[in-house]
Amino acid sequence: MRAECSVPGGREIEQGAVLYPVFMSLAGRRCVAVGGGKVAARKARRLLQARARVVVVAPEVDEELAAMATEVHRRPYRPGDLEGAFLAFAATDSREVNAAVAQEAKRLGVPVNVADRPQEGDFALPSTLRRGGLQVAVSTGGASPVLAREVRKRLEALFGPEWAGLVEEVGREREARLAGEAPEETERHRRLKAEVDLCLSRLSG
Repeated sequence: MRAECSVPGGREIEQGAVLYPVFMSLAGRRCVAVGGGKVAARKARRLLQARARVVVVAPEVDEELAAMATEVHRRPYRPGDLEGAFLAFAATDSREVNAAVAQEAKRLGVPVNVADRPQEGDFALPSTLRRGGLQVAVSTGGASPVLAREVRKRLEALFGPEWAGLVEEVGREREARLAGEAPEETERHRRLKAEVDLCLSRLSG
């Protein structure tokens, strides 16, 4: 029998389900983080990198988090705070508050991430390695964020800063070929392919 957990006011979420990986555009989207500490700040930092509109709701807000947010509401969470949100994040140190945020999100149809009980949310946040346009995401589906971070740290040694420039250059070459501005096989194309092959060969040691 498969174990399931119930989210108050929402649907049942099956534990151990395979999560669907997706890279989402959040530019200009309203993303609400309920919580004012370090956990909320980590989430807000990544939202800011994606150019989201970061809204923070908490009685006390970390200075770093306040500086990042588009809006800061220094008060306790209350129903209605998720109206108009594209994504929601329950990141307080209160189980009661996090559960209430999850419940409102389910009612409004807003995807929610719940820090203390990932199984109550709709998505888990991966540990991400970024080198320019290259992003490598590692997830354990919320089972062990610590393990995901350790795997990501190992990958950092394999994907050096040179990958940022390589991805940018390959992207320009692809755009030129799609626009018909460059033939399929050019000396530049062959050189780029050789650079990509060299970088990939380093991954296998």
